[in-house]
Amino acid sequence: MPLKSANNLESARLLIRSVTEADLPSLIDVNGDDAVTQYLPYASWRGIEDARAWFARMNALQAAGGALQFVIIEKRGARAIGTCLLFRHEESSARAELGYVLGREHWGRGYMDEALRRLIDCAFGELGLRRLEAEVDPRNARSARVLTRLGFVHEGLLRERWLTRGVPCSVNIYGLLQREWRPP
Repeated sequence: MPLKSANNLESARLLIRSVTEADLPSLIDVNGDDAVTQYLPYASWRGIEDARAWFARMNALQAAGGALQFVIIEKRGARAIGTCLLFRHEESSARAELGYVLGREHWGRGYMDEALRRLIDCAFGELGLRRLEAEVDPRNARSARVLTRLGFVHEGLLRERWLTRGVPCSVNIYGLLQREWRPP
């Protein structure tokens, strides 16, 4: 079954919902920051055209059932402060990859842990996935800590897996099985 979820996810401080075109200006602030995208396999956004191109790609992936893209909204601020997604869905194996990004001014507050806990609950519950994976640049210690806190296991190194700003980059692969998940 393709990935499909129309439900908003909520936590104590956050709303996690489908991305809309109205979110793009806030997401330019997030994805246009070189410190945020430093360890990611895409260039920082330089304006609304980059944001619209990303939005079109995400809509196409979602329409095909291979991804679910969400924005993370701080309830008290009501604007997008980051994103999280499930993508590279492999229906025959009931697995998907987890991706996420958070605006720099929100780092260190536990927002990503909170958002991903809700998304993982949905993935292993409503969506019926069996396995989640995440790839992280070995230099991105913050991201590795998030995954470890959530119960992901470091499974190995994928050599020169990404091109980051045109340079081949190895990534650590992390995995979490549904039977290992301990919801909060």
